[in-house]
Amino acid sequence: MHFECFVALRYLFTLRQQYFVSIISRFAILGVAIGVASLIVVIGVMNGFSKDLREKLLGSNAHILVRGALGFLPNDPDFLAKLTNRKDVVSASPFLYTEVIATGQGGAKGLMLRGVDSESVQNMGIFTKDLIQGDVKNLDIKHELPPIIIGERLAEMLGTFVGSKLNIISPTGKKTAAGFAPLVKSFRVVGIFRTGMLHYDTSLGYTSVAAAKELIGLKSDKVSGIELRVTDPYKAKEIALELEEFLKDDAVYIESWESMNAEIFKAMKLEKIAMSIILSMIILVGSFSIVTTLIMLVLQKKRDIAVLMVLGATSKVIRRVFLLQGVFIGFIGTSLGFVLGLGLSFILKKYQFIKLPAVYFVDYLPVRFEGLDLFLIGSISLLLCFLATIYPANRAASLQAADVLRYE
Repeated sequence: MHFECFVALRYLFTLRQQYFVSIISRFAILGVAIGVASLIVVIGVMNGFSKDLREKLLGSNAHILVRGALGFLPNDPDFLAKLTNRKDVVSASPFLYTEVIATGQGGAKGLMLRGVDSESVQNMGIFTKDLIQGDVKNLDIKHELPPIIIGERLAEMLGTFVGSKLNIISPTGKKTAAGFAPLVKSFRVVGIFRTGMLHYDTSLGYTSVAAAKELIGLKSDKVSGIELRVTDPYKAKEIALELEEFLKDDAVYIESWESMNAEIFKAMKLEKIAMSIILSMIILVGSFSIVTTLIMLVLQKKRDIAVLMVLGATSKVIRRVFLLQGVFIGFIGTSLGFVLGLGLSFILKKYQFIKLPAVYFVDYLPVRFEGLDLFLIGSISLLLCFLATIYPANRAASLQAADVLRYE
């Protein structure tokens, strides 16, 4: 063992003999540990929220939307083939979009109604796995009433269920001499889905393209846009840029799922940075306690330091002794923080005892770790602890052995 390490550990383990210094050192270790544990838990939860949100969005939305620059696109099979023939596009599904009002026995609610093709939706897999009642194929069933699939929370609010009738009011459904007049049309509920996202489960519905056309009074064979699924959803932004260049002569507007939800992810990223800075202050407070511990130790060990210098220890050796001692305290606090943080996170993930209200898209606190985040937390903690030792170490190294031994 190196001489500096031996002396540093010797001083560290004899702190219990200096009761007051020992108490301060324990608070320093505890402060660093609490700060590190808090950072691990909070960053893990925020990573979990981000991951779950991405999965929910990818499960309920297309990766890329292609919409007409003038509002509608022609429902052209050749144009669809032009998109699906690209190697980075898995499937494409045309859709019609309109805002309506749904009324049932329980009241009325605004609804974003999408007219979709059932076969294309099954290939896309957008919300098929979220269906808890009914089947997407029911959208193709010919009945006296057109079919509709709605979210679970909306069905509860309107007092409807599979098989019941639902009235839909379209504000621009009927064209008259005075303009567009509201059109009321009855639909039959053929399916109910649950995405876990309150906004979708209360405000989204699906019907067939033909029923949507009739509801909004669209005579021509046009659609609001085309939903695309791509090979790698996390490269959707780059693929969207390529498609813009590829379709530059077709007067279309292309948007990826990332750009459509950019504000949400920016807010979550900002919250993550803010929480990291705030919780790092706890580690910083712990590192200040390390400064206090080492300064008091230097004052109490001046005679020992002077003797070491007389025996041949240089200022650099003395500096390294106190640097190592502060690093040891920081390492113990950081290690303890990792044990506490990872342990609590594991308990949160396994037992899920913190239930979240329905406004969130998950029922329990999600926890997910990323190696880079854990590495940064450990590195920042050790760096702050190391910086805290510089002043006390320099103070110890600047002592003059002759002056200390003369007055001691």
